[in-house]
Formats: sequence, structure tokens, C-alpha cells
Amino acid sequence: MLSISPIPAFNDNYIWLLDNGSEAVVVDPGDAAPVQQVLAERGLTLAGILITHHHFDHVGGLPALLAGRDIPVWGPRNPTVEQITRRLGAGDEITVLGAPFRVLEVPGHTLDHIAYFHDGEATGQPVLFCGDTLFAGGCGRLFEGTPEMMHASLQRLASLPAATLVYCAHEYTLANLAFARAVEPDNQALLERQQAAEASREAGVPTVPSELRTELSTNPFMRCESAGLQESLRRQGRLEETAPAAVFATVRAWKDNF
Repeated sequence: MLSISPIPAFNDNYIWLLDNGSEAVVVDPGDAAPVQQVLAERGLTLAGILITHHHFDHVGGLPALLAGRDIPVWGPRNPTVEQITRRLGAGDEITVLGAPFRVLEVPGHTLDHIAYFHDGEATGQPVLFCGDTLFAGGCGRLFEGTPEMMHASLQRLASLPAATLVYCAHEYTLANLAFARAVEPDNQALLERQQAAEASREAGVPTVPSELRTELSTNPFMRCESAGLQESLRRQGRLEETAPAAVFATVRAWKDNF
């Protein structure tokens, strides 16, 4: 079985570490130093690196981590990240520490963004490494893609098993849930989630991963087809169109200025 644990980096990043007790693979290492420290403390050998997109806080640690190491670096088909040794697209499958992962293209935050999904056989529960596409209670800003593109990407993730653990790359949950409550103030599941997340952060515990089923019931960016969400927007004078992609665009624009 593989274990998954967070390596905090910068102010609010998580670099995810998968290990089998002797070897490890890390996801989106924006900073090499905390990764090197954890590898040394746990006596792990770095056996590979997964990249979701090209932003510096996800790839900045590659040069230092690869110095003196000949290991695979899986990532999107983006030539600007020179260290990637296997470039991936939709439908590709890779083996990570003996476990199969399926690659999903999820553009929106960036055009090159991909995600990695494992069915849970090696982890006990399905897992998704989604970078900055889907967050706990939110989604990434649209730096390169369109609202239609990001909505389609989130719908792609919504089709995964409800028990999927969502390993996103930032601790943005409290801010995301505060916004979600503005969108859907009558959502009781959302209120309960916000209270639980606040308790976790007070205890110094990460709020991620979350389960996909939780995102589907509380994350406004995953609920653009919800009659309850649309009615809440209507009451607030914010609903102009009911097409889900248009609802997403409205909610995303609101969040950008929240």
C-alpha cells in the first residue's frame, strides 16, 4: 500500500508525497528544500516527480531535486518545463510506485494543466492529484483558460467516483468556504463543512484532502447546475443565465473580486 502525506511549502502550498516505505514520488515540488528534508528524515529515496502545470510554485524545485538523480518526471506537454521526461495528455496511463494512474486534461487555470487519478487499489480509496484546478471549496483562477474550459474540466472531475480523495495544492479552504457561504447561505452541509474546517485549522491540521462527494455538495464551482445555487444567485440579483457554464462564469467573476 502507498501512503500519501503533505509537505508544506511557501505560505500555503502542499507538495504531496507518495511513498511505499522505501521509495517516494512527489507532486508539484515548487521548493526542493522541504522535500529534501522529509526524504532525509524518513529515509526515502526519490523515485519520480509528478507535475500538473508550469507555474513556478509547482516546478521551481525541479533543478535542485534532479541534481545527481536520474528519475522520471511526468508532466504536461509544455516545452517550457524542460525537466519533464515524459509528456502526458488525456487518456495516458502511467505507473507510479507500482500503482496505475490515469491522466486527465483539465485546462482552465492554465492551458497545460493535467491531473492524475488512481482508482484506490494501492491507496485504499480513489485519489486525485489536481494541482490548482479544483480546490477544497473552490477552484483555480483563470489565468489562461476560459470559463467554459474550466467548467468542462471541473465536470470531468465531477464524473470520478464520489469517494475520490481530492489532493489539491493549496490551503485555501477557509477563504473558499467563506465565499461559498456568500453564494449559498442556506446550504446546511456547507455551514457544517465551514465549522469543521475552522476547527481543523485552529488545531493546525490541513483541511485537505477532501472527498469529491463533499465538493459536489458544498463547492459552488461544482454546483452550477444546482437549482438551489441558482435560486440563491437569483435572490441576490446575480443570475443572468442558467446555462451551467454561464453560471460558473458569474460565480468565478464574483470570487475574483470577493
